[in-house]
Amino acid sequence: MQKKILSLLAILLPIVTFAQEPSTSEKIDTTFRAYTEWFVHGIFYAIPFTDTVRIPWVLFVLVGGAIYFTLTFRFAQIRLLKTSIKVVKGDYDDIDEKGAQDVHPSEDDLTIVDGDLPETIKVEGHHGEVTHFQALTAALSATVGLGNIAGVAVAISIGGPGATFWMILAGLLGMASKFAECTLGVKYRDVGPDGTVYGGPMYYLTKGLKEKGLGRLGKVLAVFFAVMVIGGSFGGGNMFQANQAAAQFVDLFQLTNANAGLYFGIVMAIIVAVVIIGGIKRIASVTEKIVPFMAVIYVGAALVIIVLDFKLVPKAFSLIFNGAFSPAGITGGFIGVLIQGFRRGTFSNEAGVGSAAIAHSAVKTKYPASEGIVALLEPFIDTVIICTMTALVLVITNIKGGYFEYGIEIKEGVELTASAFDSVIPHFSIVLTIAVILFAFSTMISWSYYGMQGWKFLFGKGKVTDLIYKILFLLFVIIGASISLGAVIDFSDAMIFAMVVPNMIGVIILSPKIKVELNRYLKAIKVKS
Repeated sequence: MQKKILSLLAILLPIVTFAQEPSTSEKIDTTFRAYTEWFVHGIFYAIPFTDTVRIPWVLFVLVGGAIYFTLTFRFAQIRLLKTSIKVVKGDYDDIDEKGAQDVHPSEDDLTIVDGDLPETIKVEGHHGEVTHFQALTAALSATVGLGNIAGVAVAISIGGPGATFWMILAGLLGMASKFAECTLGVKYRDVGPDGTVYGGPMYYLTKGLKEKGLGRLGKVLAVFFAVMVIGGSFGGGNMFQANQAAAQFVDLFQLTNANAGLYFGIVMAIIVAVVIIGGIKRIASVTEKIVPFMAVIYVGAALVIIVLDFKLVPKAFSLIFNGAFSPAGITGGFIGVLIQGFRRGTFSNEAGVGSAAIAHSAVKTKYPASEGIVALLEPFIDTVIICTMTALVLVITNIKGGYFEYGIEIKEGVELTASAFDSVIPHFSIVLTIAVILFAFSTMISWSYYGMQGWKFLFGKGKVTDLIYKILFLLFVIIGASISLGAVIDFSDAMIFAMVVPNMIGVIILSPKIKVELNRYLKAIKVKS
């Protein structure tokens, strides 16, 4: 299969080379924008709040849903945090090895779910393809990256230090959304005869809503989600990542060859091909090494800066807290800084989008809630830890050197973050460039799996359909690294956040089912302890 993919890539290279011509790229961009601009504007339409502040409606859905899940599951992100760490460590793995069993709910369970719990619940057999840790890193690899490095810098440049406070809050609230959607991802997954897992919102929207007597609605929402996740995997999860990685590589080595991006894209496509051919097991084995490694290096460097300038840490936190509620000179005032924090935080961790549920559905467990509990760690790691570290570095170094002025939007967030690190750790921008490339690579391979699941849902499960998707995905890697994206990326980003609508509808309707699964799992681990 590897030979077939590489042969087809060789055939398609002339097409990519033709796309290199600036005039062609501009024509594609203009034509594409003319047909898709209505969709992009619709998804990112901002509701006027004041004369100077407009709030994207999709932000209302994401944050509103996160608050709903936080209250519904009684602040699961706080009370289950310790349990989630234990699950990832493997402390409860033996529970999943006991085989199927019947669990009878107590009166407390019935009260919690308002009568939605049946008299006997059948625990499914031990299915899955990856461990809890591998599922976590596979999902994290799709979120940890440019949003943490560049997105935070953009948020702070516009909203000031106070944006960090709201970013952290967005991460904490998003933990409840991740718990909910990933629990459903495991509960309603399909497992093939060969043990291959097929899961995600497409499956819990169809099967879960059918159980609720909403089968037609479930099918419509599932198809819509599948189409959006495929488009998102080609664009924001692929071309944008390849484009940014190529740009960083060319800039680092100061390459002047007009085809440098093309050559980089070909090499990247070959490496991606080797990984995605192996499916989720290969993807998980790669991401479980890349994500922790790069996260430790990045967070470690941030900690070095914080420790070296520890005297400025109290002042930095003071600016963050005070700026959250009284942001002087920031466009939109209090509401403006709140929007920047929530927008970047929520968009970074993708809580509520439904994408992570696809990766988590492949986990080896018979208790769906066990993986939901693991998933709530994602926004905590992505936003509360990594984004906060970036923000502290930016605020501390700006106190010392005044590298940028708050309230003025910057375009290149990576450059600002690199300058901040370089001011304390000389030449760290080289390491940061490598990190950007590796994070882009890990994001691409994870999104290839997300898109593949949507593709299988729409076009069936077979080797030919799989091969067609993979070839298309690899082609878009090369195109993304070769041309100016423009409207293509705007459209693909809109497709990713369009996934929020069907996902949130389904997860809210199915929230009683999630309570059942949570109670069952907590009872199982309570018996063990």
